[in-house]
Amino acid sequence: MGHGVGLGLLLATLAGLSTLIGAVVAIRTRTPGPRFMAFTLGLSGGVMVYVSFVELLGGAVDVLGFLPAQAAFFLGMGVMFLIDVAIPHEYLAEHVCRTEDQRKAQLMKTGLFVALGIGIHNFPEGMITFTGALHNPSVGFAIATAIAIHNIPEGIAVAVPILAATGSRRKAFTWAALSGLAEPVGAGLAAAVLAPILSDRVLGYALAAVAGIMVFVALDELIPVARDFDRGHWSIVGLIVGMMVMAGSLVLLTHP
Repeated sequence: MGHGVGLGLLLATLAGLSTLIGAVVAIRTRTPGPRFMAFTLGLSGGVMVYVSFVELLGGAVDVLGFLPAQAAFFLGMGVMFLIDVAIPHEYLAEHVCRTEDQRKAQLMKTGLFVALGIGIHNFPEGMITFTGALHNPSVGFAIATAIAIHNIPEGIAVAVPILAATGSRRKAFTWAALSGLAEPVGAGLAAAVLAPILSDRVLGYALAAVAGIMVFVALDELIPVARDFDRGHWSIVGLIVGMMVMAGSLVLLTHP
């Protein structure tokens, strides 16, 4: 158990800090290419959707039965919907054109708002990574990888307006880092809540709810934003590649 808890916390921390990659991209290039953004966001969405339905929800059904697992799945989606409505956040594609001609004060406000919104959204993602690692280390690694990929454009979304407003690379980098640190905090909360009461049924409910959260994130955020960046079929190619990579990893895991 201790090994699984430690791995879950480590993976959530690494996934959260991937926002720093986005900050570095923003600092060095200001704006990444649309093909890169469309493909990577589609890739992350494909991994999330595939692992949610094939591994997490399927595992929950095996433990809980069909109806309880479905109830937990839709509860997870509902919770994420309420968070999204209460605390919206923006990606680069949604605000860069709007902020190019605004004054520096407005840019700084935009950057701080994006950092706050992304930080709050990252909190349940840390819980997702931790729960997946408790279920299966390989699944936890796959989830952490998908979340890390989609955290890269989130780091860009935080860093770009702050850099434009202040001209300070240090401030842009710092705020991107702070937004990502919400993930290990979320993982720590999951460890404090789940570890003492963990059983097969508790883990089953958690896995089904996590699947619902991941599907919501993929369908509401990643795939639509990937399409916004797309200039061809890069988003769907990324989605298919993400699903294929996840399928291949499960084949290797179950048929070594």
